[in-house]
Amino acid sequence: MPTLPPDFYACRRAEARPPAVLREGDLPPERWLQQIWRHQRIRRGDLRSLDGQPVRVLHPGFWNHEPGPDFKGAVIQIGTGPAKTGDVEIDLAVSGWRSHRHEGNPAYAGVILHVVWEAVPRELVPPVLAIRSFLDAPVAELGAWLEDEAAGTLPPEVLGRCCAPLRDVPADALAGLLGQAAQVRLRRKAGEFAARARHVGWDGALWEGLFAALGYKHNVWPMRRLAELVAGTGRADEAVTLEARLLGLSGLLPAQLPRGADAGHIRTLWDIWWRERDRWSDLVLPVSLWRLAGIRPANHPQRRLALAARWLASGDLVPRLEAWLTAGPDLTTAPARLMALLAPVVEPDAFWSRHWTLRSAALAAPQPLLGAARTTDIAVNVVLPWFFARAEIGRDPALPSIIARGYETWPASEDNAVLRFARQRLFGGVARRMPRTAAAQQGLLQVSRDFCGPAGALCEGCRFPDIVRAMPR
Repeated sequence: MPTLPPDFYACRRAEARPPAVLREGDLPPERWLQQIWRHQRIRRGDLRSLDGQPVRVLHPGFWNHEPGPDFKGAVIQIGTGPAKTGDVEIDLAVSGWRSHRHEGNPAYAGVILHVVWEAVPRELVPPVLAIRSFLDAPVAELGAWLEDEAAGTLPPEVLGRCCAPLRDVPADALAGLLGQAAQVRLRRKAGEFAARARHVGWDGALWEGLFAALGYKHNVWPMRRLAELVAGTGRADEAVTLEARLLGLSGLLPAQLPRGADAGHIRTLWDIWWRERDRWSDLVLPVSLWRLAGIRPANHPQRRLALAARWLASGDLVPRLEAWLTAGPDLTTAPARLMALLAPVVEPDAFWSRHWTLRSAALAAPQPLLGAARTTDIAVNVVLPWFFARAEIGRDPALPSIIARGYETWPASEDNAVLRFARQRLFGGVARRMPRTAAAQQGLLQVSRDFCGPAGALCEGCRFPDIVRAMPR
């Protein structure tokens, strides 16, 4: 099969799913507002309700696909009052609260914030946040991104009818197609970092991304919130001081000491946190923000915050990442060098080398704070997109291509349920199609995102098989 044109996937993707154009004066679809809120594409540090009170979003809540409020279990602090846990309803206008018959409906009794596009201040219940003036990017820039994010979600048990369009594509052509899809994904993530950097700076955007990556899918928002609170302060402090601060702010520092020798580390953390707690008292996160059920012990937020504390304590993580990138285009050693940079050495007898959590029993053998699979996830989802976003506006025209090559050749990470579903749908579950690079995994996820999600459970109207048939032969 002839080589694919370099922009084949991007062009065909645009033809199959042309982005809607949203201008400054347009009223967006409600589903776009849901995605703006879900991904917090707003200037979180500037939010104010219609009556002028500051609004802190500690957790945006979990997107509700059933009848009822749009987001469940959000944690919001309004004004100087305590943070409240409840629901968030999204409407284009304030009038939607009554016209949609939410008022008096028991299903909406737990709504603590009504998010709308824009509104005129007046006395309202529940409190209203109009987000149009708080977007983190111009609406025209958000248009294509929103169209992607607003795609429907697909039940993982439904295989669809697309007849495994990639099953018989030759290996070289498949690698080219997935590589181009991965580049689309890289640019999308880079664009999100660039938008966030406008408001918190490049270092702030990186720290938020790193912390969020340690939160996995269930604890992204509390981790991101902690980055907002501490990433710009105290980097010269010792790791144990920053660990105590992070765990105290997270609400995950145990109130009672366990018995035995393991109590010593928690006692040390409390000795530090007692001295700082008054300073941070109004910013401590409610424990309800954290979802701990079903998490692997190695991924527990307590352990990940111990790692983040060591990153902060180094005081020079960003410069060392820059040195790592510019050390030379030796892409074969880049993953190992990044692993050495992000996985701090922990003494074999130190607390976190032999404990998964603050209360877990001691482990028989020492364990690293970061493994190779998680390093790969951080590389392809945070570090490389962040560098790519900076390089795109920098003065070195060769740097974006160097970053892109590193992204293309990075070793594959662990398999997961989302990738298995994508392979089942696009390849018919053929084992030989296991992605061999992280970029191939990212490309597979992008194809699934671009076409499988919007097509729905029965793949109705999906254009992806047409794109495969149009590949040069």
